[in-house]
Amino acid sequence: MAWTNELIQELTQLWDAGHSASHIGKKLGVSKNAVIGKAHRLKLPARPSPIRAEGSALRLRKQPPRPVFRPQPVLEVVAKPPPRPVRRHSDGPGCLWPIGDPGRPEFHFCGEPATPGKPYCDAHCAKAYIVKSRARSEAA
Repeated sequence: MAWTNELIQELTQLWDAGHSASHIGKKLGVSKNAVIGKAHRLKLPARPSPIRAEGSALRLRKQPPRPVFRPQPVLEVVAKPPPRPVRRHSDGPGCLWPIGDPGRPEFHFCGEPATPGKPYCDAHCAKAYIVKSRARSEAA
C-alpha cells in the first residue's frame, strides 16, 4: 500500500478529530495497524489508552485481594519403633547380619560372635566379603 499525500492528509485530519485507528482504517481502506504505524512515523500525538484512561468504563479496577486457602499440614506423631533385639554373646559384640523383613516384628540380627574387626560372624563375612582369586583377576 502506498501512502499518498491525500491519504496522509485525511489520516491526519481524522486522527486530530479523535477517531479511532480502526475507524480511520475502514474509512481509508487499510488496516488498523497500518494507521497506527503511519501515525507513529508521522509523529502524530499519541492517544491515551482506553484501558488506562481515567473515568473510562474499560478501566481496570483494582480488586481487593482474595483470601487464599492454604491447607495446614497435618502432623502425624509416629511412635519410634522399639529397638530390635540383637543376640549378644558374652565374648563381645554380636553379628549384625539382618535376618527377616525389617518391617515385621520377628526381624532380628544374627547375633553370633562377630569376627574381630568386622561387623559379621565368620559365616556372614563369607557372604558379605567376596575375594577375587588371583587367577580370576588376571584373566579379567
